[in-house]
Amino acid sequence: MTSLKTTTPALQSSGIEARCAATGMRMTEQRRVIARVLAEAADHPDVEELYRRCVAVDDKISISTVYRTVKLFEDAGIIERHDFREGRARYEQMRDSHHDHLINLRDGKVIEFTSEEIEKLQAEIARKLGYKLVDHRLELYCVPLDEEASN
Repeated sequence: MTSLKTTTPALQSSGIEARCAATGMRMTEQRRVIARVLAEAADHPDVEELYRRCVAVDDKISISTVYRTVKLFEDAGIIERHDFREGRARYEQMRDSHHDHLINLRDGKVIEFTSEEIEKLQAEIARKLGYKLVDHRLELYCVPLDEEASN
């Protein structure tokens, strides 16, 4: 039996800020707002959604500032970019622990999960093919079961 554990991001308003400080990045007040909004996101917002949330905190933040800051954070390895087949990049805070994603193709909802069984299987496949697994990304694209039954 597969044991799956869904994960939720820790609401650490200073998580991204702390990583920025560790890299020596200069933090303006607008960058702090963007960092906090990203760190508190329970989903994987795209830049436009991130901008909407940031403007609710500081209405002087421009969309171009959000784009530049997201690129800066991504280049520094502080946030991770995902392309979930929607034609738009979505972002999440880089985590210390690994997790995978299940994407609902009907509503775009992203569910994070971990599975020791999947992790072991991936490493075993790589080993059987003569390799040592050093990194991977697993994205499962799905539709709800109840929808499938009605088709």
